[in-house]
Amino acid sequence: PDMLVVGWTGGWEGPARPTRLLPNEQILHVTQWSLLAAPLILGLELAKLDAFTRALLTNEEVIAVDQDALGKAATRRKREGRTEVWARPLEDGTVAVGLYNLGWQHTNVEITWAELGLAGPQPVRDLWQRKDVGVLNEKVGMDVPQHGAVLLKVGKPTALPAYQSQAR
Repeated sequence: PDMLVVGWTGGWEGPARPTRLLPNEQILHVTQWSLLAAPLILGLELAKLDAFTRALLTNEEVIAVDQDALGKAATRRKREGRTEVWARPLEDGTVAVGLYNLGWQHTNVEITWAELGLAGPQPVRDLWQRKDVGVLNEKVGMDVPQHGAVLLKVGKPTALPAYQSQAR
């Protein structure tokens, strides 16, 4: 599809109806959309926006990944069985990392710093949970729900935000 299919979809295919995607699949859908730096085009009925969908679409940290000024789309860095890891560099020097579980059971998905082109201890933030995971030494591994995703920001910002560099 060419737009986000979350919440109540409708209009272009007939009457509005709930998305066929489960909540975990909606998180995976928005995570991948953001990692690919795709335009955020909604295909939903705003009048029927529930709390889950509102939270999904208004997470500033996830939207910031999608709209990052560097504009580089993610690439798949790892695939093992029904799990994948995608990552993209961000303008501030950090890396956005999506851990995907395409299977039907919770599973641990991990990636090493070497696989991401990083070295040394790295701070990790879970963007969907809006919380810091901590500073990890060699890798990150997270429990990912079935048909779900975890979106992380890894590394310490090294570049000045655009508004600060222009002010100098």
